[in-house]
Amino acid sequence: MDTFIVVTAQYVPFLVPLAGLVVWLMLDRSGKLTLGVRSVVAFALALILIKVFAIVHTDPRPFVANPAVKPLFPHVADNGFPSDHTTMVVTVSLLVLLYRRWLGVTLLVVSAFVGWARVASHVHHTQDIVAGAVIGIIAVAVGLLAEPPISGWWTARHQRTTN
Repeated sequence: MDTFIVVTAQYVPFLVPLAGLVVWLMLDRSGKLTLGVRSVVAFALALILIKVFAIVHTDPRPFVANPAVKPLFPHVADNGFPSDHTTMVVTVSLLVLLYRRWLGVTLLVVSAFVGWARVASHVHHTQDIVAGAVIGIIAVAVGLLAEPPISGWWTARHQRTTN
């Protein structure tokens, strides 16, 4: 069981962005632009929110808070709040959900397993995972709101330079 937890916590998060890339590659030019803009905005905001949340709240990792708890894999003893891994996989999953519903739902389930595995491996508390998911949701929502004006500007600019 420990091997499953470690693989899910450490390596599965790399598969989620790979799935997002495959979805992006399968889109037409307009879809690529839209998803690209949404992704850039969402990930930029997610990074900012991760930093802000970490400043506002400190949560020592379980193995730091209780030295009797041993993580299942080596990890830096820094602030665990919020979970970067969870933020990333939830953000990608929600972006994919907008284009490929079944795959997006599957990736959200995978994201839940990643969060669970990060807690089960003793590198995060549940609140770190929840905060990461919330950041992902907020970031994608803002990305959806920001995309129309940015895409409109880009399209107008591109049309002027090609005409």
